[in-house]
Amino acid sequence: MTDAKQPITIKKYANRRLYNTGTSSYVTLEDLAQMVKIGEDFIVFDAKSGEDITRSVLTQIIFEQEGKDGQNLLPIAFLRQLIRFYGDSMQMLVPSYLEFSIDKLVGEQQKMRDQLTNAFGAPVLPGHHMFTAMEEQARKNMAMFTQAMSLFGGFNPAAGKPEGAAGEATAPTAPSSEAKPAAAGGDLDALRLQIANMQKQLEAIARKD
Repeated sequence: MTDAKQPITIKKYANRRLYNTGTSSYVTLEDLAQMVKIGEDFIVFDAKSGEDITRSVLTQIIFEQEGKDGQNLLPIAFLRQLIRFYGDSMQMLVPSYLEFSIDKLVGEQQKMRDQLTNAFGAPVLPGHHMFTAMEEQARKNMAMFTQAMSLFGGFNPAAGKPEGAAGEATAPTAPSSEAKPAAAGGDLDALRLQIANMQKQLEAIARKD
């Protein structure tokens, strides 16, 4: 038997009101944002259909926070690039990379807080050591991610597709019409397995760093 605390259940009704079953009270998106900040986990369900809508509610919280003056975290260039990834061949890899990067940021946050503290009282210029350290960390994140991708399946990060044994892109073959559905499903399963293996490689590389 585990003592792990179960996530709080939040129900969202047709009138868009959110009900916290843990406290038996209605809450707002701001209340949920505070719960996230203090580490209280929750899952949001549609009260009528029972569908898990946690992702969409968390997205709404981010939208609300981004709309506040001085609270912006997501640069416009980042948002544009993120939109471009939807439907792209790299879409399945983006969540893994973003999760890996934010985990590294959380792990390094105390060091960055100290650098921010030391920066007070002096002009914070683009060449400041704080920004240099952040840029270096971003480069290390990308290097580790690329290294992990190259450790399995002959994946070529530059080309975004598997390579042959000689390092050249493998020429596609035209499968028979009978084999197409099975091949498509097999390719998807293989890609999912590669992503799972990549996440394990990222964790191993991060521990060695």
